[in-house]
Amino acid sequence: MTGREQRLQLYTEIVQRMSGALRAANLYSMAHPSVGEHVRALLDAVQRLHRVESSVLVGFIGGEVIADDTPLLTVTAYRTELIRYMQALGINRVLFERGVTPDEISEFVRAVAQPSPSAMRAGSEAQGGEADIDFLRLAHIRAGRIPVDTSAGNWGSSAVTLKQVYSGSIEAARMVWESTRTEGTPDAPAAHEAVEHLAEAVDTAPATMIGLTGMKAHDEYTFTHMVNVSILTMAQARTMGIEGRALRALGLAALLHDVGKVRTPLDILNKPSALTEAERAVMRRHPVDGAAILRASREIPKLAAIVAFEHHLRADGQGYPNGVRRAPINLGTVMCSIADAYDAMRSTRVYQPATPADRIMEILLHNDGSQFDANLVRRFTGLMGVYPPGTLVRLSSGEVGMVVEGGSDRGATEINVVVDPSGGKLDPPVRRQIDDRHRANGDAIRIEAAVDPASHGIDPSTCL
Repeated sequence: MTGREQRLQLYTEIVQRMSGALRAANLYSMAHPSVGEHVRALLDAVQRLHRVESSVLVGFIGGEVIADDTPLLTVTAYRTELIRYMQALGINRVLFERGVTPDEISEFVRAVAQPSPSAMRAGSEAQGGEADIDFLRLAHIRAGRIPVDTSAGNWGSSAVTLKQVYSGSIEAARMVWESTRTEGTPDAPAAHEAVEHLAEAVDTAPATMIGLTGMKAHDEYTFTHMVNVSILTMAQARTMGIEGRALRALGLAALLHDVGKVRTPLDILNKPSALTEAERAVMRRHPVDGAAILRASREIPKLAAIVAFEHHLRADGQGYPNGVRRAPINLGTVMCSIADAYDAMRSTRVYQPATPADRIMEILLHNDGSQFDANLVRRFTGLMGVYPPGTLVRLSSGEVGMVVEGGSDRGATEINVVVDPSGGKLDPPVRRQIDDRHRANGDAIRIEAAVDPASHGIDPSTCL
């Protein structure tokens, strides 16, 4: 076992011990022997990791527990409960410094498992804040909220990478979907937390987040689609100057736009062939079901129910629910619908191959205004470029690269070249700028076509 594997094993034990201690303290008084046993076990696990690391940092990002810059996928049984504790208190980091004492571990467990009303209020306020907020600060323990940041150095932590934000948000989407399916209402704290991190990431690095939306395989379609549509909707909104609470409300509505499908029978939802007319009628109930689910949740803004109900309406009245016309359709709905259509077309699914990104841009640009507002479509295609971030392309030089920032007729496209003209892999990639305004120049390097990453043995997530 490597040193890193040993560290991750210890981190996993710490998360398990933390979860057990909080559960025991929630059930019993702090003086109960069971609580004392769990506190000692947590202290022991932390101290063993302190032999090799001076700081032990555990993060709670979206629906994932992160340690050593890695999602701890092996702690699934403990993850949901622990994340709920932390989300309720606005905590996304817990730091144990070398020298931590039994009394400090006990105080941490008590504070999180048995929070005061003022701590609960502060936790709720912290979830939407932009500054560092301490929930608890002792000599060797710190717990609180730190906004997502791509730079290193936040109280001794490594950066939370954009990829972790993305993958953690997919896990949060899974939690939201499952809670809606089993309990009839979405897990609002998980949804709000995921959108908060996504919004911060879209503000920080929109091109990278757009690129990440094209990275996942079809077997995760339901949850990745939720996250992708949220990212693409917020990216559009940012180009219109929408920010803050309004941006997050749009992101949340987009994340939940398809939640009505939890009531669609699985044999229809996952059917690998064309639906019959009767099956299509059942599928088309999901906007009404989604609006009903979201209207019943006090913790979800009303905009989410509007977007869920409207997202398959069309400007020409040919959408569904049948017979419903809205003039105008909500601005947030139209942005969500464009993102929804784009992500659906470019995704590989059981019954549908992916449509190349450049072809999708052509389809959207030739929209005559009957389905989407033409001005918003032009804004979207301008944001994405002909070859959106995350698209692998072949250049006229014979090189192959990943688009990391899309261009338009007014600018340039940034490419990470990963394969040289002879077919050799480049590690690290070489950044190249392709000036779209000079494509007609025969001497200029230009993009020839989008290519399939699998045909070159390339993992797209390593190219951004």
